Amino acid sequence: MAEYHNFFTRVQIRGPAYAGVPLTGGSFVRQGKMRFLHVLGRLGDAQIGPVYLGLTGLASLICGFIALEIIGLNMWASVNWSPIEFVRQLPWLALEPPAPETGLSIPPLNQGGWWLMAGFFLTSAVILWWVRMYRRARALGMGTHVAWAFAAAIWLYLVLGFIRPLLMGHWSEAVPFGIFPHLDWTAAFSIRYGNLFYCPFHMLSIAFLYGSTLLFAMHGATILAVSRFGTDREIEQIVDRGTGAERAALFWRWTMGFNATVESIHRWAWWFAVLCPLVGGIGILLTGTVVDNWYLWAVKHGVAPMYPHVGPPVVQPTLPGVSP
Repeated sequence: MAEYHNFFTRVQIRGPAYAGVPLTGGSFVRQGKMRFLHVLGRLGDAQIGPVYLGLTGLASLICGFIALEIIGLNMWASVNWSPIEFVRQLPWLALEPPAPETGLSIPPLNQGGWWLMAGFFLTSAVILWWVRMYRRARALGMGTHVAWAFAAAIWLYLVLGFIRPLLMGHWSEAVPFGIFPHLDWTAAFSIRYGNLFYCPFHMLSIAFLYGSTLLFAMHGATILAVSRFGTDREIEQIVDRGTGAERAALFWRWTMGFNATVESIHRWAWWFAVLCPLVGGIGILLTGTVVDNWYLWAVKHGVAPMYPHVGPPVVQPTLPGVSP
């Protein structure tokens, strides 16, 4: 019998093209032809299509396209409409939020108004896509776990670009659109508020980030290790003896003294992954609104030691003839 591996597949399992379970209600139908692509079959299911877009999916794509057009055209205009410079400088180009003096008002387009407009359409696209995911899950009789996991990421996005700027009183606190400008904003944000690494919610976020990667790696490796016993059908093997699922459980019980079930490991990984942006968003929300300097906060609460004074005292420079 040929071995079956889930990655770089030696044997591709392929049945007849299947459009999916019947839809209940709705005016949209599944679009596109059903076909197979061998390369995709090496990574997952080889079937492509059909796709159900729906009203919310269509609206989301339109809003996302408008947002990308606004961002892209503003970046292109910043290099005097040169296609060569646009491609060369793309990682450094940005669409910046309004200046601090603008507050929460709507500025002229070339003074931050384009940023507000792009943010509106991008946020609309993301929320509409969430609605699409939620409704598709309900239509298929699934749980809505995927939609709520996506909502955790949307929470962090809204905190960074909408909720915290509202609390701070001006849009300039939001993140610019751009690759390196966004990373520069992150570094400057941490420096301005006394090193975000001392924020306990940031610590928790990193712990959940690393923890979720560890859990997913452990689980993925375990299932791949016993996939020759059909353990990709995990749920069917929960109550069976002598199966790949039982071998996987024995492995962790023998090496760690305790093992997750094939159901509980997914709950652990889901919660670890979801809590990463949730607690991270809380930390960002408290920065500048409740805590102005996370390092001084950490010193006050015994989290970090006070840095020792090293070197001579700092002397205030003065101009000739001007008293300090």
